[in-house]
Amino acid sequence: MPSLLSDIADFFMPRTCHLCGCTLRETERIFCVRCIETLPRSLYHLMPMNPMERRFAGLVPFVRATGHFIYSRNSELAAAIHDMKYRQFPSVGKRLGEIVGEELNMAGFFDGADCIVAVPMHWWKKAKRGYNQADYIADGLGMATGLPIIKPLEAIRRHKTQTAMTLQQRLDNLAGSFHVKDPDSLHGKGVVLVDDVCTTGSTLRSLAEEIANAVPDCRLYLLSLCVTV
Repeated sequence: MPSLLSDIADFFMPRTCHLCGCTLRETERIFCVRCIETLPRSLYHLMPMNPMERRFAGLVPFVRATGHFIYSRNSELAAAIHDMKYRQFPSVGKRLGEIVGEELNMAGFFDGADCIVAVPMHWWKKAKRGYNQADYIADGLGMATGLPIIKPLEAIRRHKTQTAMTLQQRLDNLAGSFHVKDPDSLHGKGVVLVDDVCTTGSTLRSLAEEIANAVPDCRLYLLSLCVTV
């Protein structure tokens, strides 16, 4: 019966790929296999001291860092990320998180990690948007890796949008924005800290500094779904 209902639903409202618009096969979700294969990977996780790690080297302690997909304006991926963040398509983030989790897990990126933590969103911004896209990315990563998702962080201060800011302006803008509300849950843990897009690295850096100060024995894995070059 569930299969019949699914077939009927697909007939009247066919599921389509969020990127190319083709009709999805029964085993495909959100994206078709062809589009998944053509997403621009950075392959940073295969490079020693990759460009993502160089953004944080000497500034915050971390085990590994990577941004999985290359983000460029006006690309299909950028449009999907925009839909994820601003057009009520959080499922896009969850599916991309799952893809990233599967690929990085096979490469050993998560070796030694104990849990996943999404970059928190201020309650006012979350109320306006309806969700935190980083939570959905973390959900996808958790599905792929089996790592538990915990929420020991909170955003305690609203900050301005950072699109046109320099790195220093972004860091100043984020100062005092985050707080570790449950440090006990992080003691001695390998924590995968997850963001959506890494441009300058200011958000991950600010959070990593906050965590390192509150829980010095925490081991950080810095991960963004996408990274600019």
